[in-house]
Amino acid sequence: MAIILRHLRPFIFTILFIILLTFGQVIADLSLPNYLANIVNHGIAFHNIPFILRTGWIMLIVSLLGITCAIYAGYLASRTALGVGKGLRSSLFSHITNFSLSEFDQLGTSSLITRTTNDVQQIQTTTFMLLRMMLRAPLMCIGGIVMAVRKDMGLSLILLSFFPVVIFILFFVIRRAMPLFRQLQRRLDKINLVLRENLVGIRIVRAFGRVGFEKKRFWNASSEFMDTSISINRLMAILNPSMMLLMNLLTIAIVWFASFRIESGSLLIGDMLAFIQYAMQIFMSLMMLTMLFVLLPRAFASAERIKEVLTVEHEITDAASPVEMSGRRGFLTFDNVTFRYKGAERPAVCNVSFTACPGEVVAIIGGTGAGKSTLINLIPRYYDVEKGSISIDGVDIRNIKQHDLRDRIGFVPQKAVIFSGTIEENIRLGRPGATSEEITRACTIAQAAEFVEQLPKGYTSSIAQGGTNLSGGQKQRLSIARAIVKKPEIYIFDDSFSALDFKTDAALQAALRGEIEGATVLIVAQRVTSILGATRILVMENGTIVGNGTHKELLKTNEVYREIVESQLSNEEIG
Repeated sequence: MAIILRHLRPFIFTILFIILLTFGQVIADLSLPNYLANIVNHGIAFHNIPFILRTGWIMLIVSLLGITCAIYAGYLASRTALGVGKGLRSSLFSHITNFSLSEFDQLGTSSLITRTTNDVQQIQTTTFMLLRMMLRAPLMCIGGIVMAVRKDMGLSLILLSFFPVVIFILFFVIRRAMPLFRQLQRRLDKINLVLRENLVGIRIVRAFGRVGFEKKRFWNASSEFMDTSISINRLMAILNPSMMLLMNLLTIAIVWFASFRIESGSLLIGDMLAFIQYAMQIFMSLMMLTMLFVLLPRAFASAERIKEVLTVEHEITDAASPVEMSGRRGFLTFDNVTFRYKGAERPAVCNVSFTACPGEVVAIIGGTGAGKSTLINLIPRYYDVEKGSISIDGVDIRNIKQHDLRDRIGFVPQKAVIFSGTIEENIRLGRPGATSEEITRACTIAQAAEFVEQLPKGYTSSIAQGGTNLSGGQKQRLSIARAIVKKPEIYIFDDSFSALDFKTDAALQAALRGEIEGATVLIVAQRVTSILGATRILVMENGTIVGNGTHKELLKTNEVYREIVESQLSNEEIG
């Protein structure tokens, strides 16, 4: 509401102009041209000009003024509506960027995209129509009623008897349309979901020969949207014919009752025609309102969906009095940490405690679903712990500003995310002020310099959306370079070496050792060879730490770790 009111300010100044435009006909009928003509006659010697010409010229001036006001009102209405759309989109985007991962999971990415685009567009269009018609139509209606009553009170009662029917029709249509419009937007969410999944996973769809199945799935989603749209259009199709029918019935009723009075001499034919004109003006204003009532239900449904997003209270927020961190150390401590996903029966991480110090490389290994990625996602506060605490340099991360916390962390996710743009721009996401030499050095350490320098434009080469023109290993190496150029105090590698061959993995680990010296490093890995040089290895199973030690110590004392090693390495390699 505040956004809409803020953008309405310039439009308020045109209300008087719209009133002038709306009442142009009424002003003429109230003999204002005669008054203006008298002023002209007394001020300037125009009394020789015939009355009809004088009146005609004044009416022409009023009409031109009305056209000018209408154009200006349209311009301001467009500007206001676009401002409302821009404000809503900005507010939604700002609010969404502060969502935790659980809030994203709750609303769904496809639904958030629909709400930020299509739903905002519905409100923007309706705002424009409201500003153009919602003020003008009632004024036309009121002006018509005033003139109709002034012209003939008896015939006005006929006009009044039609109003309850009009109100009933509008109420019936809106009441039935509101649920359908909500359903329509949900259907649009589903179309976006299916389309997004197919575009992102097109390789998998083709690889498994599921193109036909996915076409049918999209067809079903589109058919549901079409069926709902048809139901809405059938319902809305009632309005215009109903209003036209009522308007014609009203004309017949006026002519019928007026004919008896004309016959008796108590009413002139001109007065009857004037009354019909006023009745048509009233019904034309109702027709304009009918057009708005076609748009309003969908706009209300969209507004509710936008409100759902804007009223979501962020689970993860900064503390009221955050602690200002000073210096660069990087002592990371997990103290009896427990976390479960919403709706989960058991915790994904349970009673985890360990400490990672600067200069240490702490590796985390375990089977699928052991809770490794969940554990490290708690460090940058993508999720908040349920019990226990995580602290950096003795300060609970919940008492540190999210920006400051994440500024201390170099995070390389399990799935390498590359944005459209150049290679240089992607790496600079880690540190916008990084020089070309620092970018080159980061790529060299991440073993990415070789393939980057072979590209025609080198570091200024363009990357397609999602990095589709790069291999999985190339994307992983660029993600690692992005974290290295940041020079954080805590490095987190979430299974970031899985797409690399053994030779590249070994070279990267060797080059990385010198770069991250003095920093705290956490490595989540599936491959044992990626963590053999770790200072300590944490073994996870079912969300808990079941082993803590070096490679040699765990081989002797931990059955779970020994089984993982034996499944990947031969006896000679283990020995």
